[in-house]
Amino acid sequence: MEFLFAPMEGITFALYRQIHHRMFPGIAEYYTPFIAPDSEGSFKPKYLKELTADRDNGFPVIPQILANNADAFNITAGKLQALGFTEFNLNAGCPSGTVFAKHKGAGMLTDLPSFDAFLDRIFSVSEQKGYRISIKTRMGVHSTQEFPAILELYNRYPLSRLIIHARDRDGQYRSEPDLPGFSEALTKCTYPVAYNGNLFSESDLDRLLSFAPETECIMLGRGIIANPALGRTLSGGEPLQCRELEQFHDALLEGYLQGGLSPAFTVERMKQLWYYMHCMFSDDKKEIKSLLKSKTLPDYRTAAKTLFLSGKFCADNCFRDITH
Repeated sequence: MEFLFAPMEGITFALYRQIHHRMFPGIAEYYTPFIAPDSEGSFKPKYLKELTADRDNGFPVIPQILANNADAFNITAGKLQALGFTEFNLNAGCPSGTVFAKHKGAGMLTDLPSFDAFLDRIFSVSEQKGYRISIKTRMGVHSTQEFPAILELYNRYPLSRLIIHARDRDGQYRSEPDLPGFSEALTKCTYPVAYNGNLFSESDLDRLLSFAPETECIMLGRGIIANPALGRTLSGGEPLQCRELEQFHDALLEGYLQGGLSPAFTVERMKQLWYYMHCMFSDDKKEIKSLLKSKTLPDYRTAAKTLFLSGKFCADNCFRDITH
């Protein structure tokens, strides 16, 4: 089984990817949080800085692009190809209201003829320039029953991979993934496919494989943010240990500080991680509340240390309460 690391805005920065790969090897590909170019293909310099840091890591990083303008996508891909990247991922799945309203992300699925024209233009250029394009998609806007028509569209193009988040857009992250629908789609795809959606534990993997035993690749998102050893565990390896999580946490904290982030900004960035990682601790409300209320770096360090020493770590916790 091959595992991919999903893009998570505000969390999976280059430093995060580097530390995760070093401490929890085995992820086949890391995908970056989306780059959103304007209509002329311009985007914030911070993205170039991030991707420049990824070039010589020794592990695959795939930039994700959020665009509904083919020229903007092509220009952006060209700039990133000049940095040495040879594959790009189109975001056709983001369910965010602001993204959807701009007909980007999952919003592209609302108008399949326009989406077809967009895909025709970007794949025409990719074939000329020699880079590959994968797509991360939802299975529909209002229903996963829309997916056969969407899949028919994708099958017209030479995707390097299709990553299927097995929900419709309306389901956000709350509805149950459509595993039968994913299984049916898997048999009709002419390129590599990855599954994505609500995979937090070995029992979740077993359930997926009971519907779609041919699954060979999985993209992990919220589950691996909560439990950075999830890929290892799902591969039959050892479960995450509390000391490992603490070491991972500390490496990130020190890395952000050494990279020039202010103590206050570093604290806020680390707090974002705890929205997911707190699920690894049972009966943790008091300690987590103290951690999230901390304002200064010393207070944050004390609160984090208290939590790690609380004895409430549980690698078998289930993360289904994460609905973001």
